Amino acid sequence: MSKPPSLSPSRQQSPADPALERASFALRMGEFGEAERIAASVLKAQRASVAAASILGRALLAQNRPDDAKVPLEKAARRSGDPAVETLLAIALAASGEQGKALDQLRQTTARRPAFPPAFRELASLLAKRGQPREAIAVLESGLTLTPGVVELQLDLGRLQHGCNDRSKARATLTAALAAAPGRFDLLTELARVMVLDGEYATAAETYRRALASRPNDAMVQVDLGICLLEMGEREAGEESLRQAVNSDPHAFGRALHTLTAASHGRFFLRPSAFAKFLRR
Repeated sequence: MSKPPSLSPSRQQSPADPALERASFALRMGEFGEAERIAASVLKAQRASVAAASILGRALLAQNRPDDAKVPLEKAARRSGDPAVETLLAIALAASGEQGKALDQLRQTTARRPAFPPAFRELASLLAKRGQPREAIAVLESGLTLTPGVVELQLDLGRLQHGCNDRSKARATLTAALAAAPGRFDLLTELARVMVLDGEYATAAETYRRALASRPNDAMVQVDLGICLLEMGEREAGEESLRQAVNSDPHAFGRALHTLTAASHGRFFLRPSAFAKFLRR
């Protein structure tokens, strides 16, 4: 089961209802069935409870049941006009194959004021999945104009700019986000990938090291660091980084093998078993 979207009602705080508190705790702990049971019980007794509908919708989405989630979310959205509930409803619509309705809902929600940044993120994500990255970028830029400095919007924008090969714009966006959230792992790794494409391996390696300071066992970042080191001619350090990656996560084996054989200062192996032996040295 997937992690539920972290959206809460934006115009009212969840009531100090012990049952809803238990439901919210169950949701955070990944006990989605229990969260569903409690929230559904509360909603049956309090049909106008936006908080209960939100928790129920998130619990159902986390169980990959978007068709079931649409029912309480549609009712809550009509009653409240809450942008968080509307955004959850759009997620449910998209997941159940109703992308047109999801887009309409998100466009309606992003037109509300004050602006609700998660709605801009979801609309941009859906547009990007539909092969419309430029439209998605425009949505995020609009969101940032209305809510400047929202790091999540900047991260999404930087990723899309990177994907469209607008590397100078991506670098500017991600650097600005890092100024507001220094040391944030996802910002550092995305910025480092842009640097790699620009051939700035030393700067990228330092940025990957900053990211690894918070997640030292992230195998994919260890592989990315190894790429930089190998391209810099630091073969031993690069190979050691690949070793650490595979030792912390065996799933990194294939990527590490490709990295070592494709790098300009790498090695070539006739068999994967020879590479495995080399890593165990």
